[in-house]
Amino acid sequence: MDADTSRRLDTIARALDESPASLVCVVGPTATGKTELAIDLAARVGGEIVSADSVQIYRGFDLGSGKPTAAERSRCTHHLVDVVDPLEGWDAATWAHAAEEKLAEIRARGRVPIVCGGTFFWVRALVLGLVEAPRADEALRERHREIARTSGRAALHALLRDVDPESASRLHPNDVVRVSRALEVFELTGKKMSTWQADHGFRDARHASLMFARAHDAADLTARIRTRAAQWLDEGWIDEVAALDAAGYGAARAMTSVGYREVKAHLDGALAREALLDAIVTSTRQFARRQRTWLGSANVTWL
Repeated sequence: MDADTSRRLDTIARALDESPASLVCVVGPTATGKTELAIDLAARVGGEIVSADSVQIYRGFDLGSGKPTAAERSRCTHHLVDVVDPLEGWDAATWAHAAEEKLAEIRARGRVPIVCGGTFFWVRALVLGLVEAPRADEALRERHREIARTSGRAALHALLRDVDPESASRLHPNDVVRVSRALEVFELTGKKMSTWQADHGFRDARHASLMFARAHDAADLTARIRTRAAQWLDEGWIDEVAALDAAGYGAARAMTSVGYREVKAHLDGALAREALLDAIVTSTRQFARRQRTWLGSANVTWL
């Protein structure tokens, strides 16, 4: 183990010694080394990892989600990876409920739960709870998906901007699921999602938490993103997506995630092979910036 890794682990271990009841969360933008850090931490403190990744939960979406390898899983137990069929939609509430069960099981074994992942909205749902907004309306969601399919994601985002500019300002047009949810809440209640969230306030934590992320400068992170994406393409990412599409998962929510949508576009003839890597890198960098923005409101220790 190198000196930098040892120092990072020392920092987290000291914090955990001072607050042993707190839930350790390894968060941060994509490609920053969350999985590696969480595995090293699990070995140090006797932990088990609960994945907080909205793509790693789906079976078959392996390379492009950065799913822990067999070798990495052999080093410590991972939970909520490969647990859902790609056509079964999980949201933050579903995941948080499953994660709560795993936390209880891990602690009952005398082990330390470590939440690890880049889907910070899910982590926040676990730690702070969710807004008590109305339940999902599948008819509305299907209408929103149809708008996105026929008129484009920007058109759906424009509808949200008209009724809830605060929510629209913080949601990317490509984030169809959350844009649809914000629209759905307004259409069902006449009350903006941003107002629901302001009323909730996220002030009463369900779990005391210690959040850690690895810091990288922009150039270093871009290099890491490019190296990782190139490796995944060399290892068969295109074949993986082709197989998922052939199995009927081309319209799965996970297929719209960063990287997968670019590979799917290539297979559909909309993106040349020689342009694929650059497209994935650009999309992933933009996603990493949004993740960093999301984390700006959290009490995160950057290592």
